[in-house]
Amino acid sequence: MTRFEVLTTQAEETVDITAQVVDAAARSGLAEGALLVWCPHTTAAIFVNEGHDPDVLHDIALVLGRLAPQGLAYRHGEGNSPAHLKSLLAGCSVTLPVSEGRLALGTWQRVFFADFDGPRTRQVWVQPLAGAASEVP
Repeated sequence: MTRFEVLTTQAEETVDITAQVVDAAARSGLAEGALLVWCPHTTAAIFVNEGHDPDVLHDIALVLGRLAPQGLAYRHGEGNSPAHLKSLLAGCSVTLPVSEGRLALGTWQRVFFADFDGPRTRQVWVQPLAGAASEVP
């Protein structure tokens, strides 16, 4: 398993982690199969979406903010219930295909880490799943 850190600097921030996941895929030795990209945090998320137009990330944050707003009568004592709910809605993992030793993403797709309770230093874990190992001499 490969692990890497993501440092966020804002209360809510989405970071493009595609390069780190591509690197993890290359280092895994997996020729054909899949990678599990996992976030071991209950107030953060991993997702795949468009990475070309930054307005897409803005719109995602806007909708998540409306679905899990501040100021409701939440019971959780830490005051970060909206962050937990946004994590639940976005998901804490993605499974990505690997083909010919490379991460197989669509033209506009990027892999994102979203921190809903920052700023913090977070972890992302990348685990190769069953498949064929590449033949490296």
